[in-house]
Amino acid sequence: MANLEVDKSAYRLLHQAQSGAPCLSFDIIQDDSGDSREIYPLSMYIVSGTQASKAHINNLIVMKLSNLTGVDENDDSDSESESEDEDEDDKIPVMSAASVKHQGCVNRVRSKRIEDTTLAATWSELGRVHIWNLNKQLQAVENDASLALRQKKNENLDIDENALFTFKGHLAEGYGIDWCPTEIGTLATGDCKGNIHIWRIDGNSAGTTWHVDQRPLNSHAPYSVEDMQWSPNERNVLASCSVDKSIKIWDTRAKPQSACMLTAANAHSSDINVISWNRKENQFLVSGGDDGMICIWDLRQFGSTSTSPVAIFKQHTAPVTTVEWHPQETTVFASGGADDQIAQWDLSVEIDSSDNTDNDPTLANLPPQLLFIHQGQNDIKELHWHPQCPGILISTAHSGFNIFRTISV
Repeated sequence: MANLEVDKSAYRLLHQAQSGAPCLSFDIIQDDSGDSREIYPLSMYIVSGTQASKAHINNLIVMKLSNLTGVDENDDSDSESESEDEDEDDKIPVMSAASVKHQGCVNRVRSKRIEDTTLAATWSELGRVHIWNLNKQLQAVENDASLALRQKKNENLDIDENALFTFKGHLAEGYGIDWCPTEIGTLATGDCKGNIHIWRIDGNSAGTTWHVDQRPLNSHAPYSVEDMQWSPNERNVLASCSVDKSIKIWDTRAKPQSACMLTAANAHSSDINVISWNRKENQFLVSGGDDGMICIWDLRQFGSTSTSPVAIFKQHTAPVTTVEWHPQETTVFASGGADDQIAQWDLSVEIDSSDNTDNDPTLANLPPQLLFIHQGQNDIKELHWHPQCPGILISTAHSGFNIFRTISV
C-alpha cells in the first residue's frame, strides 16, 4: 500500500501528538486566552483518557498543546543562515501533560467549566462514572518545575488522587455522557443496558456532591445508549441514540415512564453510534451509524409515522464513529470513521450545473457538500471543533492525535 503524502497547501495548520497508550476519547478545555484566536502560534488545552492494556495503569491526562504554528511558518524552505536555523527551534510544538490515575479504561470523557473550576466527567469500563477537578493538572502544565515535581511525586510516592464524586448505580459500563450547556452542573449518563441517569449538582458551585436521580430513563432498554446530547437552548431537553437504531428526545422534567417525547425509529439500518445537536439552528441533529451513513434530521418532523432524514450522505465506507457540528458555522459539520477518514461538510453548497466533472468520474460521484477529506490516522474515534480557535479540528485515533485546520473551513 502506498504511503499517503500530505499536500500542505491544503492546510493552514497541521500537527500530530502522541500520548503513549491510545486515548480514544477526549474533550477540549475552555481557557482564558480569548475567543476567535487566529494568530499563530496557538495554544490549547485538552483532557483525554487512556485505553491501556491493563485496567490499573490507565490515566486521565490534561494536555497543554502550545507553539502550534501555521503550515507556512513550519515550511520555511528558504531559511539558510544559522540564525534562521536556530529560529526553527522556536517553531517546534510543545506538549505538556499532567495525569491522574483512573481505574479502568476511559470509555468517554467530557469537560465543563463551572465558575473557576474545570471539571471532567469520565465513563470507566468498570461501570462507574467519576467527576474530577482538573485545576491542579491545569496549573501543573503551565510551569515546567511544577510539572516535574508532580511527576516525581506520582512516580516515587504512588500518589492516587481521588475523584470528587463517583456514581456506581449504573448496571453496566457505558459511553453516553454530556454536560448540559444551559444549566450549571447538570449531567446525563447512559449505559450499555439502556439506562440514562440525570445528575444535578448540589449548590451553584463546583462542590463535591451531586444528586443522581436513581430512576433511569429506560426507553432504549435493553439496548445500549451510545451517545447523548443536551439541547443547546432548552435545559430540560435531551437527545439520545442507541443500538436499537432509534433517536429519542426526552423531557427530563417528566416521570421516567413518560419522559420520552419523540422517537425516530429505525433512523439507521444498524447501530447509531453518535449524534450532534446544531448549536445555531437548534432544530437540526446529525447522526452517524455502523451503516456508514450520516443523516441530517429536522426535529420538527420527529414523531410522525414516517419520520425521515432531510439529507443522507454515504461517503464513509465503514462505521461512523464521530460527528460534530461546527460551533459557529450553521451549515458546517465534520465526521470521522473506522475507514480512517475525516470529512468536512457544508450543507449550504449546492450542485453547480456549470461544473464539468465528466472527465473525472471520481469527482462526479462525490456529493457537492463534501468540502475536504483528511486522512493519515488509524481507526479514528473522536473529533471536536475548537470553540475558541475558528476552524481548528482535533481528532484522536489509535495512532494518536491530529490538530489541523484546512483551507476549506
